[in-house]
Amino acid sequence: MRCAKKYSVALAKPLSELFNQPKPKFKFLVKNQTGLFGAPELISFEGFYAFKEQTKIDCDNFVDEICNPNRKRNLVTIFDQLSNSLCCLADMAEFIRTAHPDKSFVAAAEDCCISMNTIVEKLNTNKDLYTNLKQVILDGDKHPMTEEDQHVGELFLFDFELNGIHLEEKKRQYVVNLNNFILVTGQRFMTAVEKPRIVDPTKLPDVVSKVLSKEYNSEGKLIVGHPSSHSEDPVLREAAFKVYNGPNAESEELLDNLLESRHKLALTCGFPSYAHRALKNSIAENPSFVMEFLNILNSELRIRSVFDYKTMKRANNNDIVSPWDVQYLTNKIKQNHLQYAMIDYASYFSLGDCMEGLNMIFNSLYNINLVFEDITPGEGWAEQLYKLAVTHNTEGLLGYIYCDFFERTGKLHNDSHYVVRGGRQLPDNSYQIPIVVVMLNVVWRENHGPVLLHPGSVENLFHEFGHAIHSMLGRTRYQHVNGTRCATDLAEFPSVLMEYYATQPQVIKHYAKHFKTRQPMPEDMLKKLYASKYLFAASEMQLQLFYSVLDQYYHTQAPQSLNTTDMLAKLQVEYYGLPYVKDTAWQLHFSHFVGYGAKYYSYLVSKALAAHTWYSFLNNDPLNRIQGERLRTECLQYGGGKPARKLVSDYLRTPVTPELLASSLIQDIDQGNEVSKFSAT
Repeated sequence: MRCAKKYSVALAKPLSELFNQPKPKFKFLVKNQTGLFGAPELISFEGFYAFKEQTKIDCDNFVDEICNPNRKRNLVTIFDQLSNSLCCLADMAEFIRTAHPDKSFVAAAEDCCISMNTIVEKLNTNKDLYTNLKQVILDGDKHPMTEEDQHVGELFLFDFELNGIHLEEKKRQYVVNLNNFILVTGQRFMTAVEKPRIVDPTKLPDVVSKVLSKEYNSEGKLIVGHPSSHSEDPVLREAAFKVYNGPNAESEELLDNLLESRHKLALTCGFPSYAHRALKNSIAENPSFVMEFLNILNSELRIRSVFDYKTMKRANNNDIVSPWDVQYLTNKIKQNHLQYAMIDYASYFSLGDCMEGLNMIFNSLYNINLVFEDITPGEGWAEQLYKLAVTHNTEGLLGYIYCDFFERTGKLHNDSHYVVRGGRQLPDNSYQIPIVVVMLNVVWRENHGPVLLHPGSVENLFHEFGHAIHSMLGRTRYQHVNGTRCATDLAEFPSVLMEYYATQPQVIKHYAKHFKTRQPMPEDMLKKLYASKYLFAASEMQLQLFYSVLDQYYHTQAPQSLNTTDMLAKLQVEYYGLPYVKDTAWQLHFSHFVGYGAKYYSYLVSKALAAHTWYSFLNNDPLNRIQGERLRTECLQYGGGKPARKLVSDYLRTPVTPELLASSLIQDIDQGNEVSKFSAT
């Protein structure tokens, strides 16, 4: 897509007006004028089938070019075009499959996803492609290669070898079978995680069954669908926790099979463990780096979390604090500390003002603006969508962000950022404009006033826009590494950094205004809100650390001499401040083992990078243009186009070590605690 359109920011509609009173932008009954996301092929669901066939033709042509000894272009460039052709359809189809309310579109998108997966599997087993790429990576290309070409080529090669193409045929087929088994087992484990526990009430003490007697199935069995961690009744909290987190043979077998298969896969492909395989191109690079970081952090957090548990104990009438008490007690104490109702804070966080705040922040840091554009019939997939053009004041259009913010029947509940099309340099040296979607689930009722957000929802909004702007500012030559298409521990860094802009008083005061009086949030409210974020920061981070350690152990030492529950109990003594509860197995409800296998630590690393960036470069002047431009040009624009650890080390101007990461997190906690103490006096 090439766009020479000029944008008049002065004439653009205010974002506050658009987002505070959302109105349907089009009706499905109107004849479509364009296709989904402006793609002319997708003016109707049948277009997916034509799009699919054209993609197959394009892919075949790129494969022929790669294998042609007389090719006229750099090999990595052709590989990226092949990848781009697949991703432009597959990414869009994956999003439409999950987001579109029309079943015809969903079915067509699902068919595309299946077809694209089949093509990818076929390409991953094409030894001619692999051989040509490997030769170029080892011996160089006959066409000039840059450092970026070499790096991206090595990433493509690594993707090939993850699928075992470098192995002899019997082992390669074994890897294919293992991958399929892991995929199915992971999906089954995710399903099992969401299942409620079915318990025979006669097997429970009377006092417990009476407290839990909320819902029964047709056989008279008790249904426990959640751990009731917010309940004021301590008996209910304890009973629900123990029942909900009780042993489950089905889930335990699935988790065991998942971990064992991943370990076999790693060994077959030449890695010591699955964690070594998963961390290959990350900031951490290997499990020993991760564990060194977690162990240093653990020793610092243990001291600080003791104070958190003492505070909880005082609020619990000096009774012992158990795992089922933590969420209830911390929420209660935070609410008391705030001294204002959530609706009081929400009154200062209308969605429109938050969007104006994002626009102000991005303009100050990066010289860009979020400009509203009308969505034409057929371009969107639901009502109440917004399309924002991201424009630079001198560079012009950088990309598009579609905002799907409001709840609707059948919509997924998790807030998220989807890349529909990545950016890349085109053969004529123009740039393929990236397209992303930011998905939220905001509840709003017409005639109930403007859309108001609680502080936690503001954080989520800013987090997802951190991802979106990463995608917009990425200016890599290759879409394979554009924006958020990088290592997980790097991809979360810009989005976690944006959370500071949602929580720090020196920024909030610029955009948080009462929706009626238009007065800024009072200083006392700002301080209370900021301080509440750091209440129990040590104990909450300790829990995340424990999850990360468990994830590492499960993925580095399989098969285990201990079962997953015994290992959890053993590690909990060393890495968590509360004791293990006998006959429980909460790991069987931890779905992140599937999507984040060996990479759950990533959030802590990203948070450490964000903390270091904030206190070193932004805290004194969060809207500093010089620092914003440096963040863009030395970090964000590269996406995954440089090795991850080198990229962040170059940007931070210091080596990224386990000690640096741990100290950055502790600095953040200690600084926040100082403010909390001051706020409480």
